[in-house]
Amino acid sequence: MMTETKKTMPAPGIPAALRRVRTACWFAFVFLAVSAAQQAPPPPAAAPAAPPPAAPPPANPNAPETTTREEPATFKAHVNLVMVPVVVRDKQGHAVGGLQQEDFLLFDKGKPQVISRFSVEKSGAKVIATTEVAAPKDRNSDTSLPADAPDRFVAYLFDDIHLVPGDLIRVRQSAARHMGTLGPTDRAGIFTTSGQTQLEFTDDRDKLNETLGRLMPRPIGGHGGSQCPNISYYLADLIVNKNDPQALSVATQETMICAAMDPTMLSSAQQMARGDAQRELSVGDQETRISLLVIKDLIRRMSAMPGQRTIILASPGFITNYDVVQEKTDIMDRAIRANVIISAVDARGLYTDPEFDASRPSPVSVNVGRMKGMYDRDAARAQADVLAELSMGTGGSFFENNNDLDAGFKQVAAPPEYVYILGFSPQNLKLDGSFHALKVTLKEPGGLASQARRGYYAPRRLTDAEETAKAELQEAVFSREELHELPVDLHTQFFKASDAKASVTLVTHVDLKHLKLRKVEGRNHNILTIVSAFFDRNGNYVTGNQKTVELRLRDDTVEKRLEAGFSVRSSFDVKPGAYVIRQVVRDAEGQMMSAANGAVEIP
Repeated sequence: MMTETKKTMPAPGIPAALRRVRTACWFAFVFLAVSAAQQAPPPPAAAPAAPPPAAPPPANPNAPETTTREEPATFKAHVNLVMVPVVVRDKQGHAVGGLQQEDFLLFDKGKPQVISRFSVEKSGAKVIATTEVAAPKDRNSDTSLPADAPDRFVAYLFDDIHLVPGDLIRVRQSAARHMGTLGPTDRAGIFTTSGQTQLEFTDDRDKLNETLGRLMPRPIGGHGGSQCPNISYYLADLIVNKNDPQALSVATQETMICAAMDPTMLSSAQQMARGDAQRELSVGDQETRISLLVIKDLIRRMSAMPGQRTIILASPGFITNYDVVQEKTDIMDRAIRANVIISAVDARGLYTDPEFDASRPSPVSVNVGRMKGMYDRDAARAQADVLAELSMGTGGSFFENNNDLDAGFKQVAAPPEYVYILGFSPQNLKLDGSFHALKVTLKEPGGLASQARRGYYAPRRLTDAEETAKAELQEAVFSREELHELPVDLHTQFFKASDAKASVTLVTHVDLKHLKLRKVEGRNHNILTIVSAFFDRNGNYVTGNQKTVELRLRDDTVEKRLEAGFSVRSSFDVKPGAYVIRQVVRDAEGQMMSAANGAVEIP
């Protein structure tokens, strides 16, 4: 089974265009090595000269020309380039295409950066081309592509930790209606921030509706406005973390009124207010961290889905204090690299001024009520910030302050028609984990507005070439885009041994005429990495492997095989059923890739 440790790849609608990421660390390593050599002190004058190094042993003329290693397909992805998805919209809110790299300006901490990577992704389902199938006489084969092979995955994430009953009912009903509009190649999954209700990706509408019906608010703590004093998480943060005397005064006055305390008990009321604020802050911190952790885990889960990937977060929003800023940035980094777009629907609908909300208890006094209303308005705006930030930072959209939640789901479920991916290597980057604010503008806006992530955290170490290669491979495997940089063809065969078991063989044919070879000691060298993966009808990873083919070809062998090329076989045991096959080939010398999609249906 595939594993991952850090972030993996960039977002649905953003996949394979980022496949050729080249890390700046190679240059840094070279620079450090040269600098160290220049600064090293000369050897003592009396030191004897070192003997010349022994000549390397001659190459073995009988060494095999090809060596093949097979191993499970595992990845560990790190990317040092900072990738910035940008959506440009006109005054009507429509995504705009046709812009070029030179139309953008990118700033890191206010300093202009050189955009070294640029691509444009256009949304829309990519059709899987059926691969050629070669089958012996005694074997069965099927070239047809399953009509319902998934190519888009929508994760409905309900924030049941923060949703109140009324909002949850409305957002649940709108989500059910939206799920009814999904197409045959769409797969939907239901997830919650509490983790107590979930359904893996499926096209079974009955299961989706049954799971929706089981959703309910599941707060970790809180009292719903029934305790004395009624202190919100936002107000508690002001009192405990920011030492705001006005916030403490409001909470103290409310305590004295609701607890019927006289003026001589001011000190006791203040202690009660502080204690309640501390408890509310502890619960709120836990709810926020759990919510962010669930979003991060869902991104990891979706990174293994082969196609467009969208998370729709249905939430009233939640407060994210400064100590979780890095976690939010890490979520955006993971989503970008995993090709996951996060969009959000504010489940509160049209905002109601808390001071005049009939559903809330009457103010304990006019002055206290007015001040509490001011803090609640500030809290409502702060809650929405995390939804807007995650959406903007990953190329998604945010629907807020509107009761038409049906329109909201329709709007956020569709990825932007155009997403520009800007990549840059930060200048003089310090590996200290510090936050870098980003700004993206257009040289000539002309009434257009750009949406981009707000910043990133510097890494604490650089990555090497092997990690970069793995990141490129993983990114390509879980995309659906066909790549043809290498002269490679994919053929499939299958043999049904019994009603419960079948064997599928993938034959990868490589054309040597356009493959880059490096001459070393009379041999022609290159290394091919071939990754094969099987996905079921719901896009779940079933099995796969990774083969490494080392080429050390003699000149006469290259000449003989120039027209015929060579083939590599991989065999897999699977159960009968319909599978989508994804195969990616990458070479070490040219650092080029090819990727092909196939399908096999075993009755």
